[in-house]
Amino acid sequence: ANSAAAESGKPGGLPQGSEPVKLDPADFSTNIDNPYWPMSPGSKWVYRETDTKGTNLKVVVEVTNETKMIANGIEARVVRDTATENGQLVEQTDDWYAQDKAGNIWYLGEATAEYKNGKVATRAGSFEAGVDGAQPGIAMPGDPEPGLSYRQEYYKGEAEDRAAVITTGQEQVQVPFGYFRKDVLMTRDLVPTEPKVQELKFYAPNVGPVLSVHTDGDGGRAELVSYSRAG
Repeated sequence: ANSAAAESGKPGGLPQGSEPVKLDPADFSTNIDNPYWPMSPGSKWVYRETDTKGTNLKVVVEVTNETKMIANGIEARVVRDTATENGQLVEQTDDWYAQDKAGNIWYLGEATAEYKNGKVATRAGSFEAGVDGAQPGIAMPGDPEPGLSYRQEYYKGEAEDRAAVITTGQEQVQVPFGYFRKDVLMTRDLVPTEPKVQELKFYAPNVGPVLSVHTDGDGGRAELVSYSRAG
């Protein structure tokens, strides 16, 4: 794949593996309105997550009014994820996203911190596109067709997640927030650094991610409990 295709958002031009891409900041916006993951500032998703150890977490995802200038020159929207266990902070992450003219949502990095007893235990997994060889990836394609594959992030040895669109409009999903049966999008996420880890994710139009399920038998699952859309 060549980076020119990635720049122009042509079909098949989504980034793969570790390949570098050259992105023009003028092609990007912090107004993210891709129907499969609309990120209006003030929007909030609450998930009930069972991690691979059977721990139950509450995960709150909020689109902030903040933006961050990424090292590669693109201004990104800051989306804050806060995970708690019985009210105690476990992890907090700022994810950085921007949307290109073709409607692709790009993932430009994250600042993450895991907490133990109220103190930061590790910031492993943090990366920023354009720093130390890290490359941006795709969080949601503008035109998600079955068979389309792309990398979500690339920071060698730390963050190398990939994904592919599996089906559109074939799945039905029941979560605490509601029942979704129309135009549900299903993707499969792979983590090359952890070959056994596979995750199916389900997205509902005009809502975003509603369910994720680990398929490797370890029981990891996150389901949408509530969603409030700003504006």
